[in-house]
Amino acid sequence: MLNTAFHLARPKARTTSVVFASPHSGRDYPASFLRNSVLDADQIRSSEDAFVDRLFESVPDHGAPLLTANAPRAFLDLNRGADELDSALIEGVRRSAHNPRIASGLGVVPRVVANGRQIYRGKISLAEAHQRIAQYWRPYHDQLQTLLDESNNTFGEAILIDCHSMPHEALENVGPPGSARPDIVLGDRFGATAAGSVVEQVEAAFASAGLRVARNMPFAGAFITQHYGRPSRQQHAIQVEIDRALYMNEKTLEPSADFDAFRTLLTGVIAELTDIGRSAEMRMAAE
Repeated sequence: MLNTAFHLARPKARTTSVVFASPHSGRDYPASFLRNSVLDADQIRSSEDAFVDRLFESVPDHGAPLLTANAPRAFLDLNRGADELDSALIEGVRRSAHNPRIASGLGVVPRVVANGRQIYRGKISLAEAHQRIAQYWRPYHDQLQTLLDESNNTFGEAILIDCHSMPHEALENVGPPGSARPDIVLGDRFGATAAGSVVEQVEAAFASAGLRVARNMPFAGAFITQHYGRPSRQQHAIQVEIDRALYMNEKTLEPSADFDAFRTLLTGVIAELTDIGRSAEMRMAAE
C-alpha cells in the first residue's frame, strides 16, 4: 500500500501562475501488485516516465509548485479518465463504445506496459479498480485542480506544464525522411488546450536551450491536457514530452552520464517557463 498518492513540492512563495506536474514518474510499486504481475521488476517499469520528477526538481526554486505522482503508471494511469475502465481486464465492466486507449490496454488501470506486454495473469475485480481510483487518482487530480485554482485566484490565469518522457524509438517517423528528430514534443491538442501565444513562449524556452521542438506529433496530449486545458477561461495546459535518450539508458532504466548536464540545462528552461506566468509588475519587482 502506498503511503500517499502524490508528493507536492511548494515554493517558499508563489510568484508565477505556472504549475508543473509529473503524473507518470511514480515508482512506488505495491508488493501485492508485483505478486500479481507476470512481469519482472524491469519489464514492469517500462511504462514509467523514469526520473522526470528529478529532472524538474528545481521547479520550486523558481516560484512554482511541482506535483509528482507516487503510484507508477503500470498500477494506475493518472493521464486517463476515471471512467476509462477496460472490460478485458476488470471483472464486471461492460464493454463501452470504442476507445482506442482502452482497446490497446491503456485504460486508467492498464492491462499492458510498453510494447503491449501483459501485466496480469488474469482479471482484477471492479472493487480493486475503484479502490485504486479513490485512493490515488482522485487525490492527485483534486490537488492538481487546487493548484490551478490557486493560480487563477492569484494571477488571473493558470498554465499547466504536464511533464512526460517518450521512448526514443517513438520519434523514428517524425518529420521528413532524413530530418533531425525532435528532442521535445509539445502537445496542446492542436491548439485546443492552450492559447497560441502561451505555446509559442513554451516552445521558445526549450528552443533557446538548443533543443529541437515539435508540436503534437506523435503526442498531442491525453486526458490531462484535454480536461484541464480551458484557454477561453485563461487556464492553459501543455504536455511536454522529452526524449529519454537525452538523459537515461532505456535498456538498463538508469540515468545516463548526461543526466546531470541535461538537468542543469532544463533548470534554465524552467526559469524561462516560470517567467511566462509572471505578471509584468512581478517581473519588474524581481528585476
